[in-house]
Amino acid sequence: MITLYGIKNCDTVKKALKWCAENQLSATLHDYRVDGLDEEWLVKMEGILGWDKLVNKRSTTWRNLDDEIKNNLDRELALKTLLENPTLIKRPITVKDDVVLLGFNAKEYATQLLK
Repeated sequence: MITLYGIKNCDTVKKALKWCAENQLSATLHDYRVDGLDEEWLVKMEGILGWDKLVNKRSTTWRNLDDEIKNNLDRELALKTLLENPTLIKRPITVKDDVVLLGFNAKEYATQLLK
């Protein structure tokens, strides 16, 4: 089973879900806005991916953050800010067993998910 973490109206999440369907892979969406964001899960993902990669600095949410946060971002502040603003997390985070992928790349999905 594959779980994609993100928000349902994100184009990249839609592409990832479509790719999974086209490749006959069962995937479910965990929508942060609907299903919430678990702090323990976020800390686990940060340990795997790194807090700096989780923060989507190209997002509207990032642009709307206070400069004090943007200029002083470290692991602790990043995790706190991501919990308060889940739409700031780069998406999707795709999890299948012990495979964790950040963002959507068809070649990477094929290599990692079609095993």
